[in-house]
Amino acid sequence: MGDKLTLTLEERTLHGKKVKALRKEGLVPAVVYGPGIDPISVQVADGVMSKLYRQAGTYTPVMLTIGSKKNIAMIKDVDRDPVKGSIRHVSFHAVKANEPVVAEVPIHLTGEGESEAEKNGLIVLQNLDKIEVRALPMDLPEAVEVSIVGLKEAGEKVTLGDAKLPEGVEFVEHDSGHGDETEEEKQHITDLMVASVWEPAALQAANEAAAGDATDESEVESENGEDTDQESQAEESRPGGKLQDEPKQSNVDANK
Repeated sequence: MGDKLTLTLEERTLHGKKVKALRKEGLVPAVVYGPGIDPISVQVADGVMSKLYRQAGTYTPVMLTIGSKKNIAMIKDVDRDPVKGSIRHVSFHAVKANEPVVAEVPIHLTGEGESEAEKNGLIVLQNLDKIEVRALPMDLPEAVEVSIVGLKEAGEKVTLGDAKLPEGVEFVEHDSGHGDETEEEKQHITDLMVASVWEPAALQAANEAAAGDATDESEVESENGEDTDQESQAEESRPGGKLQDEPKQSNVDANK
């Protein structure tokens, strides 16, 4: 991890519809909650909160100071104005320094432009851009790094197994839900493809084929008369599309 992020919050007394007055003053209402503590209603200057969110995202722990209280917390949810894009409310989830947490962190490819594949005009396509890891809060990495320097030919790939995780950090395995799978049939998290090498022409053809399938299927209605979500299907079938469902976020704390 890089430098520790810190944030000083003020306790607030306005709740419900009255928080509109805070926003007019350039303040963002927020709540801090977690195991072992009662929810704390707080507020912070909009500019300060926006800067912190750009730095921390939802995977970097923040050292919070609220009066005489200090907590380690992570940003759990950010509610934005759908028109202005400004932050309307933030939920901080307090965590314990000595207990592991799960967070979704970005995947960064290292050595871009240095591989033999790229030097020969091939395209290295990133297929997975984030992954869940488990670690102590202050040991969470800012990103998982995977090198693509060794890629040479079309069809080659790198997987999560090629990533170098810091000590104390591990990937989160998810059960597929199929209880009848043998050990050989189970796909382990380290087998997930992170990036692959493509011939430019083959990649263009694959994308055109996926787009064509989406166009054809968009004219077909499902048996119950509702339109199928072809756009999302096309995205998942297209090279570089989604490989896994995004983890569901917890419900937003009600103390807004």
